[in-house]
Formats: sequence, C-alpha cells, structure tokens
Amino acid sequence: MEMSSTSLWAYLLAAVCGYFIGSLNPASWIAKARGIDLSSSGSGNPGATNAGRVMGRKTGILVMLLDVLKGVVPVLVFDHFFDYPAGELAGVFAILGHITSPFLKGKGGKGVATCVGVVLAANWLWLIPMLIVFAIVYKLTKRVGLGSVAGAVTLIIESWVWGETWPTHIFGTAVGLLVIVRHWSNLRAAFTGVAHDQRHSADSDGTDPHVTDAEDGSKPS
Repeated sequence: MEMSSTSLWAYLLAAVCGYFIGSLNPASWIAKARGIDLSSSGSGNPGATNAGRVMGRKTGILVMLLDVLKGVVPVLVFDHFFDYPAGELAGVFAILGHITSPFLKGKGGKGVATCVGVVLAANWLWLIPMLIVFAIVYKLTKRVGLGSVAGAVTLIIESWVWGETWPTHIFGTAVGLLVIVRHWSNLRAAFTGVAHDQRHSADSDGTDPHVTDAEDGSKPS
C-alpha cells in the first residue's frame, strides 16, 4: 500500500494502539481474580513464566497464548488498514507496552511471548530460525533467558540479511534489542554466577520463590 498524506497520523495511531494493547497484562488480571499478588509471588514477574510457576501450567500456557495474541493483533490490523511499516511499528510498541505497562506502574513481563506474536504476524518464516536457536541454547544451558536472548540476536541478524527495506531492518533490530535489554539483569547474573540454579536450590515443594524467569525451564513470558 502506498503511503498517503495521512501516514504520519497512521504511524502515530499504530504506536499508541500497539502500546495500549501490549500494556494489557492477563497474568496480573488472572492472579488478582484468584486473590494472588503476582508481584510478590515467584520471581515477581507478571508474565507467562511466573504465572505458570505460581498458578499452574495450564494458566501459564493461557497467559502465554494471550501475550502472543497481543503481538499478533496490532501487527495484522495496521498492516491491513494502512501499510506494512505501520504494522511493524505497532508490533514494536506492543512489546514496549508489555514490558513497561502503565497499569503495572511501568513494570511488565520479559516480552518474549509478545515478541513471538509480533514476528509471527510480521514474517512467520523468521520465527523458525529464532525458535531453533532458542531450543538449542535452552537445551545446552537450561536457561530460558539465555535462549530468549539468543533468539533475539537471531532476529536482528535476520532483519539485516533478509530484510529488504530500512523499516524492516529497524523493526528487527528494535524488537531484538527490547528483548535483550529486558533480560540484561538475567544475563549479568548468569555470566557472573550470581544466579542460583533452581534445580539445586528449589524448596521442598519444588518451587523457589526467589528464582528469576531466566533460571528455570518454564515457558517464556
């Protein structure tokens, strides 16, 4: 679709709507409905990984699917009604909204599931190498955070190798960097040996209330 004279307003709308959709946090809503304060349970992270840890595997999967959907919807809607770059922009801001939700006082999840949704809607073929790299790194390290960062780096590389336009290069780089930055503390902990291995430090019930999302084998948030 050709850019129109109203494209600037379309991009602004894409950013605002994408951020709003991304900022909606199903994990915290479900936890609140069950009388649980997710911010003080498990790792404290309001994402799919911690939701699954605190409220059970089925709830974790449900939250993950909803977080993926938060990435899919804005990309498809703005790509359909405006143009592809508008869809990409909406996707980037959906991830940003997820990790800096104003409804959670600027806090949020790790952004991985929403990132998957954004890439799935923008260019699903790019998701295949990302998931393969994630699986390999997770298999070797048993850390979701390191696998997520490896997948994000893969996306950045893909956007420059296979992307044909500057907006696509910027899109892939922005999405990848958002995930990497959100996992920075986990990376630092993992490489400095500060992070505890959940397999050796779990409580008798199999759950360590202080473990971070990058330290376990749960699904990404």
